[in-house]
Amino acid sequence: MAKKKKEIDDADLLAFAMKDVEPLPGREIKKDLDNKPPPEKTAIKRSPNAHLRAAPPAKKSDQPTLNHGDTPGLDKRSAQRLKRGQMQIEARLDLHGHRQDEAHRALNGFIAGAANAGKRCVLVITGKGLKLDNSNERQVGVLREMVPRWLNEEPNRSRILSFNHATQADGGTGALYVLLKRKRAGDRS
Repeated sequence: MAKKKKEIDDADLLAFAMKDVEPLPGREIKKDLDNKPPPEKTAIKRSPNAHLRAAPPAKKSDQPTLNHGDTPGLDKRSAQRLKRGQMQIEARLDLHGHRQDEAHRALNGFIAGAANAGKRCVLVITGKGLKLDNSNERQVGVLREMVPRWLNEEPNRSRILSFNHATQADGGTGALYVLLKRKRAGDRS
């Protein structure tokens, strides 16, 4: 009969890894790991029509999550050209004025169409969406925050090699260069 492996939580693993480490002079290590507060449950406030704007549940990709500037499987020169905006932009999608659900559908259709057409580098304009809230703090726009998440969801993630903020000339942090995978002979995706 096979024994069940004991699961090790992160705090125990960290404590084991750091058991031989001595703190810097004047620094104190708090060893109060057993008295962790229980995770807080926060109620989500939704408007009565929130179900109308909600996007369908996302399918996670088997591939690693991409962040701005991540370039797995891309040579250094191509990664630099993408970051510097030196790749030819073959298609553009401007999401200004779109609601979240409309923007999600438009992005999915745009990426699929560009990939099927064999395009390599596209520009997705989200807008900066900066505004001041009641406490005069700047908040990032919803689309600027959501588009990178949507690019990491299937079927988009399987079509994308990398994405990065655009240069100022193409929209700066309110736009993304998206590098699509090359369409191979015989691909049907």
